[in-house]
Amino acid sequence: MDRVEKSKEKYKQLFGNGVPAAYATDPDFQDILNRFIFGEVFYQGNLDDKQRELITLVVLTTNQTLPQLKAHVGAALNVGLTPVEIKEAIYQCGPYIGFPKTLNAINEANEVFKAKEIALPLESQKTVDEDTRFEKGLAAQFEIFGETIAKMREAAPTNQKHMQDYLSSFCFGDFYTRSGLDLKTRELLTLCIISTLGGCESQVKSHVIGNKNVGNDKETLITAITHCLPYIGFPRTLNALACVNEMIPEN
Repeated sequence: MDRVEKSKEKYKQLFGNGVPAAYATDPDFQDILNRFIFGEVFYQGNLDDKQRELITLVVLTTNQTLPQLKAHVGAALNVGLTPVEIKEAIYQCGPYIGFPKTLNAINEANEVFKAKEIALPLESQKTVDEDTRFEKGLAAQFEIFGETIAKMREAAPTNQKHMQDYLSSFCFGDFYTRSGLDLKTRELLTLCIISTLGGCESQVKSHVIGNKNVGNDKETLITAITHCLPYIGFPRTLNALACVNEMIPEN
């Protein structure tokens, strides 16, 4: 099957029989888009369609490309992701892109859910409370990054130690400990989020090692970053791949 047929098959699987509006005005551009995303990138590497759609959701959320995000919430449901998995992927963006942008994405997902008569709110996935969020968040950090966390906390200047506490209790305690997505998936999505942001190479390198520590091998990271390419462009993609190659050199 050539990439034209592959793209048609994949597009139908994700979006049904609809035709992109751009075909009425910019058919050449839409052809290039369809064949590259759905005829090539979707078939590269070792991720399944559920993982790919989770990555697409967080990349579109980070980019704030909301019309496309709304379409991919529907696609995510079509490939078998649950509403909880979709929401948790969007929530995972919160510590990296901020609350306002994350709320924008949540609103788009909610519109799709309401149209499909999916009852809201969804069942809570939180596993911590005010007394345990710091402790469990710190434990998640150690599981992902090891003793580096202790060194970071020790080295933080006195007037910035609150940032280390926020990382433990908020970023990791409030989000990484949630049910709905496992630790490997959350860490892979985080790598895609910060790669999409650009200018975060130091954090990308840290999360490359974090991904390796939780069981995502180099091939998985390359595939995930490749899947980001059509949505973030070559410069940020190549920067992220350079970080992967620096932290996990080729044999």
